[in-house]
Amino acid sequence: MVDRVPIVMALTPSYLIPTSVCIVSMLASSDEKDCFDIILLLTEDLTVGEKSALQLLAPERINFEFLIMSDMDLDIYVDEKFTIAASYRLLIPDLLPELERVIYVDSDMIIRQNIAKLYREVDLSDHYLAGVYEATLDFQEEYIKGIGCEPGKYFNSGFLMMNLTKLREDDMVSKFLKYAKNDQFQFPDQDVLNQLCNDKFLPLAPVYNSIRTFFIEDYKGDFVRYYSEKDWDDVKVCGTVHYTGPKPWNSFSVMFDLWWEYYRKLPKELKAFSEVSKLLSSFSRVYKISMVKSTVSRVKALLK
Repeated sequence: MVDRVPIVMALTPSYLIPTSVCIVSMLASSDEKDCFDIILLLTEDLTVGEKSALQLLAPERINFEFLIMSDMDLDIYVDEKFTIAASYRLLIPDLLPELERVIYVDSDMIIRQNIAKLYREVDLSDHYLAGVYEATLDFQEEYIKGIGCEPGKYFNSGFLMMNLTKLREDDMVSKFLKYAKNDQFQFPDQDVLNQLCNDKFLPLAPVYNSIRTFFIEDYKGDFVRYYSEKDWDDVKVCGTVHYTGPKPWNSFSVMFDLWWEYYRKLPKELKAFSEVSKLLSSFSRVYKISMVKSTVSRVKALLK
């Protein structure tokens, strides 16, 4: 029997639909035999109807666990630019003492890699975390150096394999919470993890967490300073899309139509809780058709 893969996600109730879409993409990108224990860290409880609808997502492959964080006495510094849910990942080692390793996934992602396979094959050894380095942009260098990190060696915290055993052994949660009380951080949880874990960080290929700039041609030069041309091509074909900029359920974004493609696969019971724009949904269909036509035209031109 294949071991179940523990996945942790943090959300407010308003992120129920993006979280569900992410889970649908996770299932689609894994083998049918892969099963998941999905632990949702909630700022407040979902309704009975919301939980029931969520549990319609491949019940033969997924077990859900709901942790209501508002019921806990938490000493977390929260920057006003972010929700408290963004900081929950700092607490995971202590929240889940029974687990040795987990994969943490942000809700604003479309998974296009088999992360169950990744979980089984990557040996974290003495590393605290595994994840993907961002391709540092020129204007970011000063800030990254200012927090004690190296450009090109600053990772995005939206997708992380976490060695909970090692993090607990070194009492890292208390250190995370202490260092997070810094109102000068641009991205509090991410900056803290980079400051304290970078020397025990295992880099993964960029296809496992492809942030917005990885899809924009204007940033290719920045990307290939740290990664290869092949990595750039692989991201386009099968990179997990992390919507770090505009969210496709709210406005136009990179890989806009891909998110809506997976949204349409949700059970109708979940869509009943959706407040996404019907206009954007309709536009995503038109956009998909126009992109296909454009691709066909380019291929025909090349074949002439």
